[in-house]
Amino acid sequence: MLFNSIEFLLFITTVFILYWFVFNKNLRFQNSLIFVSSYVFYGWWDYRFLSLIFLSTIVDYIIGINIPKQDSEKKQKLLLWCSVLCNLSILGFFKYYNFFVDSWIDLFSTVGYEIKSVWTVNIVLPVGISFYTFQTMSYTIDIYRNKLEPTKDFISFGSFVSFFPQLVAGPIERATNLLPQILNKREFNYEQVVQGLRLILLGMFKKVVIADSLAPMVDDIFSNYHDYGGGTLWLGSIYFAFQIYCDFSGYSDIAIGTSKLFGFELMSNFKFPYFSRNIGEFWRRWHISLSTWFRDYLYIPLGGSQKGKLKSIRNIFIIFTVSGFWHGANWTFIFWGLFHSILFIPSFIFKTNRKYTTTIIGENTLLPSLKEVLQALTTFLLVTIGWVFFRSETIMYSFDYLNKMIFLLDKPNNYLFGLNFIVIIILIDYLFRKNERDIINYQSIFVRWVLYITLLISLIFLGKYGNGQVEEFIYFQF
Repeated sequence: MLFNSIEFLLFITTVFILYWFVFNKNLRFQNSLIFVSSYVFYGWWDYRFLSLIFLSTIVDYIIGINIPKQDSEKKQKLLLWCSVLCNLSILGFFKYYNFFVDSWIDLFSTVGYEIKSVWTVNIVLPVGISFYTFQTMSYTIDIYRNKLEPTKDFISFGSFVSFFPQLVAGPIERATNLLPQILNKREFNYEQVVQGLRLILLGMFKKVVIADSLAPMVDDIFSNYHDYGGGTLWLGSIYFAFQIYCDFSGYSDIAIGTSKLFGFELMSNFKFPYFSRNIGEFWRRWHISLSTWFRDYLYIPLGGSQKGKLKSIRNIFIIFTVSGFWHGANWTFIFWGLFHSILFIPSFIFKTNRKYTTTIIGENTLLPSLKEVLQALTTFLLVTIGWVFFRSETIMYSFDYLNKMIFLLDKPNNYLFGLNFIVIIILIDYLFRKNERDIINYQSIFVRWVLYITLLISLIFLGKYGNGQVEEFIYFQF
């Protein structure tokens, strides 16, 4: 069930009415509704994969209860590793099994041994598996670290793991944030609902107007890059940068907004990353739930930046490589991660990676300074080069594309009208840059309704719905 579908509109309306007007007096009934609705939502794609998310839920529920009962840290750690290995095994088989088999065969072929593959299997990747496995693992890890008390309420825990607004593409929530909200009674808050509807409206605009309008241009340029000059290839990579941003941040906006309708506050996942003034700031603003997950559950346990510069650099390489691999079973994603590690390390060495932690571009001015503009443009262009690896089908494909893009530069003659969408989203992001959580919150009712109506008209007349077929979100494949 897609956010940008009629089915979801009917689904969310029904759940909202039942949640606030039928079951509002009983917390357990509300949580049961969330649990059942989440499984209906997820099973809409393929009911067979409900068994996987249920298995992950059962394993971590039981392990979470039993970790504090152990009389030694060794036994607690053993249970923790059972949770981690179980979740990673499920993720590894469905997402990476064929990749490792094919890579092993390719390795042998490079040294002259041709092996016929008989081990690969036809595996359908369960949607959202990378997200909910990381989410449920955070629960057992935090219990082991004594940051969280385990819950004996299975329905509430199951609702945390499968919470439908963010189930398939995040944000990847922490149990320390979301689970207490599920366990405690929620009250209807009109202002919170309004904020949620605003985020849903903006998220839908980003997805069906901006991202889905850019998608055909990106697909054609990347598929037929041999037929285009370097200027058009630059357009293709820039368009993809904004396509994936509007697609993914649009999903996050809708997820956070939908959660607000039911009284929940999720963590922010994007904070206008293309206004970042260096690569360190970019990674504090892009896919925040994933980058902070790796920071807290992998980077810091490896030693973080506390064990000398060389080990810190090693840890940075590990984090970015794993982050790239998390996105998909393809060497292109690994190269994308390595590319970002190469961009990040100089910033780390010269201690500029933490330079912009509390300020935003154009902090107290109407327009940014020339220095800020140049910094943001430089960062964006570097990130855009990296997106070529992310979007390409193979490593050789990406290098061929980059070679032509950089060294055969010419004036683009195709798809220039796509720049209109870029200008629109840049203006919108700059307008709302001070608060990604509470947008369109102007004191003037007239201004608010002008913005509402403009976005709604854009959805109706500019939205891409493909002959009644809605487009999936890019991150559903991860």
